[in-house]
Amino acid sequence: MLRRRELLKGLGLGTLVAGVPGLVFANTPNESRLVVFILRGAMDGLAMLAPYGDGNYASLRGKLALATPGQTGGVLKADGFFGMHPALQHTHTLYQQKQALFVHAVASPYRERSHFDGQDQLESGSSIGNFKRDGWLNRAIQPLNSREGSETAIAISQNTPLLLRGSQPVTSWAPSSMPDAADDTLMRLEALYANDPFFATRLQQALDSQQIAGDMANDMTGRRKGRGNQQKQLEELMKATARFLSAPDGPRIAVLESGGWDTHARQGAAQGALAGKFSALDNGISVLQRELGDAWSKTVVMVVTEFGRTARVNGTGGTDHGTATAAMLVGGAVNGGQIIADWPGLSTSNLYEGRDLYPTTDIRSVFKGVMAEHLGLQESFLDQHVFPDQKTVPVMENLVDT
Repeated sequence: MLRRRELLKGLGLGTLVAGVPGLVFANTPNESRLVVFILRGAMDGLAMLAPYGDGNYASLRGKLALATPGQTGGVLKADGFFGMHPALQHTHTLYQQKQALFVHAVASPYRERSHFDGQDQLESGSSIGNFKRDGWLNRAIQPLNSREGSETAIAISQNTPLLLRGSQPVTSWAPSSMPDAADDTLMRLEALYANDPFFATRLQQALDSQQIAGDMANDMTGRRKGRGNQQKQLEELMKATARFLSAPDGPRIAVLESGGWDTHARQGAAQGALAGKFSALDNGISVLQRELGDAWSKTVVMVVTEFGRTARVNGTGGTDHGTATAAMLVGGAVNGGQIIADWPGLSTSNLYEGRDLYPTTDIRSVFKGVMAEHLGLQESFLDQHVFPDQKTVPVMENLVDT
């Protein structure tokens, strides 16, 4: 039987994929790694990347405003206008090393501020009024899933997110809360499924995934209790992700998710609940870089959220559901050291509906750019299969160091 490793070796530069006429890979799937990290709950982009150079920023944000670079609790300077949250220390280093970039004032087409609908819109990649029940990333991996049983993508999650649901097979892994099955049970299952190719393949995939993850699942199960272990849990998920993406026959695309970004109350500025979330995220990226080793140079990590938050602080020291936010790309393959923003301004007249950062960039442009430059998918395939009826959404360029 042809193994996935042997098959991928055959997919050299310029390989044509059967069933998708004219589709050419600029990079083989064995080379490029992609991680999509969804921050669920609507992350405050004005806190992640603060426009401290906007004359309306400090007064508009009130007690949530971050100090200017060099001051106590001040932002980490990206340029003369934008600065990163002070908790993003490692990310700032990556930015200085040109391995991180930000896209600001970005949003999906969705404008109604419901978490569930906003996340569905983000992950389906649909146009308003043309909602799809599968994810844009599932549609994108069609040419990368070369044969049944050799899934290119994995969800590091208890449930496969919409982003990866669809007709293309994917795999998933999450630390189990149940004890491992005994060896004799596994042997019985293997014998039971021996003559059923579908279930035999799925069982083998599960066993392979558990072997790649090693003892990590049991370690994580023991650490789940208590909310104070968020950072450690994310560390372990990043380690698992790195193991899967580094395995010779493993997947090359991973999707992770993190909840708790809905900061309605006591959000904090340089310190507080949101700062803790940023610190865990920053540390997780550092762990992923370390654990990927040489594969980091071929990796792009997209950090995205369903929408942003209100520009003004609310009565409970937090922010409410907003519109535009910031997205972040990090990785050794990122063309970093740049802030991409068609900045709308923060005067009241420039805010969306008088309350939110105005969206000027479609998040699907970022998705298209990464798919084209990093995974080598042609624009025609993106327009026809991945984001149909959205040709007016341009492919963002120069995101990846090709």
